[in-house]
Amino acid sequence: MNSVTLLLIGLGCLAAGYLVYSRFIASRILKLDENFKTPAHEFEDGVDYVPTNKYVLWGHHFTSVAGAAPIIGPAIAVIWGWLPAFLWVVFGTIFMAGVHDMSAVWASVRNRGQSMGAVVGRVIGKRAQGLLMVVIFLLLLMVNTAFGTVIARMMVNTPSAVIPVWGALIVAFIIGQCIYRFKLSLPLVSLVGVIALYALIWLGPQFPIELPKEMMGINSVGWWVIILFTYAAIASLLPVWMLLQPRDYINGIQLFIGLGVLYVSILLFSPDVVAPAVNDNLPEGTPSMIPLLFVTIACGAISGFHGLVSAGTTSKQVDKETDARFVGYFGAVGEGMLALSAILVTTAGFATLADWEAVYSAFGKGSIGAFINGGGEVMHQGVGLSKEFSVTMLTVMAALFAGTTMDTGVRLQRYIVQEFGEMYTLPFLKSG
Repeated sequence: MNSVTLLLIGLGCLAAGYLVYSRFIASRILKLDENFKTPAHEFEDGVDYVPTNKYVLWGHHFTSVAGAAPIIGPAIAVIWGWLPAFLWVVFGTIFMAGVHDMSAVWASVRNRGQSMGAVVGRVIGKRAQGLLMVVIFLLLLMVNTAFGTVIARMMVNTPSAVIPVWGALIVAFIIGQCIYRFKLSLPLVSLVGVIALYALIWLGPQFPIELPKEMMGINSVGWWVIILFTYAAIASLLPVWMLLQPRDYINGIQLFIGLGVLYVSILLFSPDVVAPAVNDNLPEGTPSMIPLLFVTIACGAISGFHGLVSAGTTSKQVDKETDARFVGYFGAVGEGMLALSAILVTTAGFATLADWEAVYSAFGKGSIGAFINGGGEVMHQGVGLSKEFSVTMLTVMAALFAGTTMDTGVRLQRYIVQEFGEMYTLPFLKSG
């Protein structure tokens, strides 16, 4: 099977899902109303409730729900073969993830921008709300810890990615000021911002940054984790328009351009898929595909975390209720496209089946390294970018996806703490 064939089939199905199926759900089932007064207007406070351009909000939602999971999950799941992963990503995105995200945004918008916990409290009771909020808080903590560790390891393994990843924060802050304070043209600001981000990717390999292997008894990965969570805690207290929203927006554009380069590379290089459609020669210790496939690929098909983001930060920024289709459904489609790229480069980014089997010698061995190295080879062969630049670019893509999800996750934890303050009348928690 040639990778171009899979690419065209996958993109064609996802496009049909957005253009046809999402329109049906939005107009006939949810009945989205352009004139409905959204919480962003009703409770506008300049911090969390901010009416937002749907393209900017799409960038926030897409990068927040995507994270590194739609890369890592498919990159691991192809050990069972490319066909099960491909089918689950494509049809899961069309019929599950897209509908789930759009519906969660709509449900929260219709309930004053409240979280799922608050809605449960009103419908079922406060005890159920408290229990659900504890569970959600702990799950968010687990997600944030996982992504923080992934980013930290990427910073250690690819020092050339440090400047692009952290420099993106400065670019995002400036963009936020340009859009909201100085009211500059969004297309112009977007263009300059994207150029700046790719200039940072070029700069990264020239000035790689490495932390000492150990300081004060903590290794370099541990220090990066500390730095990341310190930043995320501070960012969660800032108004969304100042850093979170512009960062997600400009990163979303950058990442879609990166996906475009990856797809063009596949079209030009046209590598054959060397991995089997269904792998009958699984390494010893590999678990059964059913049901683990649906757990391994969650983001990229359907994930409950999307509901937390949709009803958490996203719903508080929706300008018009009809924007839920573009923001929610197309945000999920963007994630499906990322997962599709991960499947293609981890099955066609190898010269031979033997090379692929050498990497996939055990369950979990492929992961993000297979995506970065396989994708780097495809981009090098396809559009002629240097292998070092390609690897840095893909590492930055993965780190930015994980970082934006971590940012949103920590902010969602702040929302939960504030909800506890409101539930139990604790003023010091209400303030966040």
